[in-house]
Amino acid sequence: MNLQSRRDFLTQTAGGFASVALSALLADELQAATPKSAAIDPLLPLAERVSHFAPKAKQVIFLFQYGGPSTFDLLDYKPELLRLHGKPVPESFKKNPDRVGGVFNHCKDELMAGPWKWAQHGESGKWVSELLPHTAKHIDELCQVRSMFSESSNHAPATYLMNTGAILGGKPSLGSWVTYGLGSLNQNLPGYVLLYKVGGLGGSQNWSNAFLPAAFQGTQFRHEGSPVLNLQPPSELAGVQRSTLDFAQALNRKHAAERPGLLDLDGRIASYELAYRMQSAALDIGELALETKETQDAYGLHDSNNSKALFGRMCLLSRRLIEKGVRFVQLYNAVDKLGWDGHDNNTDYHNRNAAQTDQSTAALLADLKQRGLLDTTLVIWAGEFGRTPMMQGSGGRNHNPYGFTIWLAGGGVKAGSAIGSTDEIGLRAAEQPQPVKNLHATILTALGLNPDDLFFEHAGRQERLTGVAQSWKTIPGVLS
Repeated sequence: MNLQSRRDFLTQTAGGFASVALSALLADELQAATPKSAAIDPLLPLAERVSHFAPKAKQVIFLFQYGGPSTFDLLDYKPELLRLHGKPVPESFKKNPDRVGGVFNHCKDELMAGPWKWAQHGESGKWVSELLPHTAKHIDELCQVRSMFSESSNHAPATYLMNTGAILGGKPSLGSWVTYGLGSLNQNLPGYVLLYKVGGLGGSQNWSNAFLPAAFQGTQFRHEGSPVLNLQPPSELAGVQRSTLDFAQALNRKHAAERPGLLDLDGRIASYELAYRMQSAALDIGELALETKETQDAYGLHDSNNSKALFGRMCLLSRRLIEKGVRFVQLYNAVDKLGWDGHDNNTDYHNRNAAQTDQSTAALLADLKQRGLLDTTLVIWAGEFGRTPMMQGSGGRNHNPYGFTIWLAGGGVKAGSAIGSTDEIGLRAAEQPQPVKNLHATILTALGLNPDDLFFEHAGRQERLTGVAQSWKTIPGVLS
């Protein structure tokens, strides 16, 4: 039998002990060097937080153009498409493989230009369709990105992607990430407010907080009457409301203390307090009749076109929300489940939606500028994808994820510029193609947030709006 001496044993195992000690030290150093999710006070989740660096904008208004507008019928002038109207698609455009799906599916082999006239506007001389006469007056304030592309040709996944950074539901929305990172400027109102009659296809997952704390989900405000229903207590209970709430909150906190880590409980406690504080602030927000007649007319509040008046009320309400310090406001244009989605008659759909949105969008830009709010408010105009230059059905256009235009205005944006381009017929992004994650990264950067440093630890990994760290780029030329 080979008996090992005490000295041999210690000599042979010393290296192992050293390795264990070294591993522990390295683990501690790695843990100390790894950034942590932002610390959120569960009772004051919307408290204003310091940005990662100096922001160019402090608040956001997102004008979501549901249904997929045909942006080469609105802003992206294509003289070659006009020239080839009614002719087959040149073979050179059919050679590129389409990763998302066949862009020629369900379309005729016939190019179709829109019937609208075009003209150059502003000092920048940018071309604008006659569909947008009011927006055209503000063309020098817009930064257009003309080479966006999506990863889905279906409404719900593409809408999820534009709103949450993922084509599958279940991820936090852009508005949720922004309020999680920065809190809000007014503790008496939600940090993230939604205005819509019909939201994006896919429903509430477009504005969900998902795994972020519940306080960061979008809150819908009504665009007529009281913004929030059932906000005021019955008169006979008004005198005891605060004491009743204090008692209920004490029980809630005791319940939550026994169940640490359940963020929904913290969110419920915070929501009760916010609802109490909103009783004065939210009611004032909805008093659009207090605005001057000139302002009401500028937004088209009393227009005979009911859909135009509806969108005008939402735009005016969004300005009032920004003025009160709400961090992120999102509007959906659709008054039905179709929006810009002109499969059968593109002309009718675009005439209708442009008439609905153009005047009040321009009024919003002018109003923000006149009040000194545009410099600190980032305004975004974007749909989930574009449309095909080929005809579908009887004068319609199919979905096109491969090339479309969005615009930004306000805080930190290089006004009067156009970045990237689609090809000669508007089919695919050709120059500086930009995925949606780059748009999100640009928005976060404008707000003073580093996209890689804005994350939440969930299911053992760091989740981000922009996906894997360093997989994004800000769109060059957007921010001044």
